[in-house]
Amino acid sequence: MKKLLLIIITFNLLTVEAVADSKLYSGEVTVASQAEEERKEAIPEALIQVLQKLSGKRDMPISPSLDEALQNADAMLLSFRYKNVERAGPDGEIQQEIRLVANFMQPEIDRVVQQLGLPRWQQDRPPVQIWVVLDDGRGRQLKPLEYEYAWDAVQDMAALRGLPVIWPELDEEEAQLIDMSLVWGGFTDYLVERGAPDDGLAIVAARREGPQWILRWNLVASGQNWTWQNTDHELMFALAGGIHQMTDQMAAANAIAASEQAEWAVNINIGGLRSAKDYAACLGYLQGLSLVTSVEILAAEPGLVSFHMQLNAAPEFLGEVFNRSTVLVTARSGSNYDYEFLP
Repeated sequence: MKKLLLIIITFNLLTVEAVADSKLYSGEVTVASQAEEERKEAIPEALIQVLQKLSGKRDMPISPSLDEALQNADAMLLSFRYKNVERAGPDGEIQQEIRLVANFMQPEIDRVVQQLGLPRWQQDRPPVQIWVVLDDGRGRQLKPLEYEYAWDAVQDMAALRGLPVIWPELDEEEAQLIDMSLVWGGFTDYLVERGAPDDGLAIVAARREGPQWILRWNLVASGQNWTWQNTDHELMFALAGGIHQMTDQMAAANAIAASEQAEWAVNINIGGLRSAKDYAACLGYLQGLSLVTSVEILAAEPGLVSFHMQLNAAPEFLGEVFNRSTVLVTARSGSNYDYEFLP
């Protein structure tokens, strides 16, 4: 505990800028080569991706401010790199892609979001677990391997929109215990009872009728349920369209409107910090929250630290984040701003 207090004293009255999820400030664009001209043309497109991720909006409103931001995209670039990606097509042919990964400066991009009057999709986003059951006329299978190219397309589109997704990981025995007819029917409650997440679960029932793929989606997230259907001649395009709609729904349900964005301040007390490791983990958690602009340490005593936090949205949004987390719980004192740390 003495070591903890020494660390806290060292940081006392020091304001630490919060660092949000860096992936949300990064855009990825396929380019023909690593030539400078190619890079300069791709950077504005990467910036559009970042604005889409942060706001949850598929289309950016055309305005002089957006034009100015795109013209100055290179000046807001923090770093860039290239990566090679292999992707299989529907015919099984492997294609090689060169992708430019552009990382932008968070403070500069946050200012652009404010200038454009965009909503802020909260960055504390639990992943959506996606169950795709495919009926090819011979039976119903969960995410069959022969459609790997389509699953790659889902991953790419979700990453492009800033939506974290995961697949169910089942061994052979676990798969046999799942009633696929109930999954096909979209019964999300059935999967939740068997360990699937109850706040981020999608069931996609896909079947081919003639030349068309027909997909039925059931989504449970943010305490809400959505159902829709979409079609396409290609499975991967139908899946990509469904991911767009899923992202639109989830972003709208978890967005902070431009009118609700402003500078706020709040003091919170966090107890249960039993070691320097606990303190570091707690501070890192607070700094990583998208709603938090900066964190200042006001006071400390054994097991308890008082923080002053600058926010970019109303404090009730911060309370919602804490309620969804597994890091902090409301302290027994019952105060709105007293929490206990869960190591």
